[in-house]
Amino acid sequence: MLSVDPVIPGIAAIAPEMIAIRRRIHAHPELAFQEVATSDLVASLLTQWGYEVTRGLGRTGVVGVLREGTGRRRIGLRADMDALPIEEATGLHYASAVPKTMHACGHDGHTAMLLCAARHLAQSRQFSGTLNVIFQPAEESYGGARAMINDGLFDRFPCDAIFGLHNMPGFKTGDMNFCTGPAMASADRVTVVLRGLGGHGALPHLSRDPMPAVGAIILSLQSIVAREIDSQKSAVISVGSVKAGETFNVIPQTAEMKLSVRALDPTVRALLHERIKTLIHAQASAFGVEAEIDYELGYPVLVNHAEPTAFAADVAQTMLGAQRVDTQARPLMGSEDFAYMLEVVPGAYAWIGNGIEGKGSCMVHNPGYDFNDDILAIGASYWVRLTEAYLAE
Repeated sequence: MLSVDPVIPGIAAIAPEMIAIRRRIHAHPELAFQEVATSDLVASLLTQWGYEVTRGLGRTGVVGVLREGTGRRRIGLRADMDALPIEEATGLHYASAVPKTMHACGHDGHTAMLLCAARHLAQSRQFSGTLNVIFQPAEESYGGARAMINDGLFDRFPCDAIFGLHNMPGFKTGDMNFCTGPAMASADRVTVVLRGLGGHGALPHLSRDPMPAVGAIILSLQSIVAREIDSQKSAVISVGSVKAGETFNVIPQTAEMKLSVRALDPTVRALLHERIKTLIHAQASAFGVEAEIDYELGYPVLVNHAEPTAFAADVAQTMLGAQRVDTQARPLMGSEDFAYMLEVVPGAYAWIGNGIEGKGSCMVHNPGYDFNDDILAIGASYWVRLTEAYLAE
């Protein structure tokens, strides 16, 4: 069954005001764990609308609680608030006023989208149970979700299910995608320092040059993916940085490498962890240098639970029509710290199309990116319908 208009009339009425709030947040972005003004705004609005507001979880996180009726079920809806250390190049009249900081991933839109839904739900109250709206700091590589959990998020605000939503350029505007099971990759970071013996470039035999080891390691790492990982499973090893030496005729004493390692399966992740360290040490030894490895385990694999994912996808299909909802979307090799929440509470993470051309097509983490305001009311309507369906009498 398809709604005549996917946007709820009450959402449509307040959408212009919520878009203005989104653009206000966009113009004043804040980096991870620095979302003070954003948290102030969120907390003020939620309080104004009748929510019980708690601040300080994960340092700058905000939780709003709204109870209605006698229902015993509890739902959590999560939005992220932090910006990225990127200089904006959009030229928009509401572009970032903060140097080298911008909302290049749409977290301003996610925050405004959830605020829009929260306002409507407070006014309509067409549910019975407990609604927890969770505004999380520091999604971009700093683990704000884990920080909130460590501060007692789900102990203080229990949820029977938790849901997240992210915009996605390259998907049609407002269309939604769902993936059951592993949906986003783990993300680990590896820093390698190779120590040799520096010397004159004309006398390499009197040195222990770390550079041949760097080259061998870069090539050999790909053999792990090609020959040691099940071809039916995904893994990525990317060498993002190599730093060594300063000039032409000096063999460097040390070389530093930085790697990004991703997988969609915890067992594959563990295998990569073991084999990368073994290979690097072996290659270093073969070239007569030493390797120091700092292997930082980052975000885990994001795994969507079957029942909540099917439930959320059904809500989206009822709202948008089956033709606009992909219930078997392919996993993404990007990562998300919502994965930590899904390790504690059953739930689902979905994507909403930001557009395939024009203003919504620029990929995230790009200086030219901007959240497509055309999807704000659609996403907010999804949050409302999801809440009302999950907390039905």
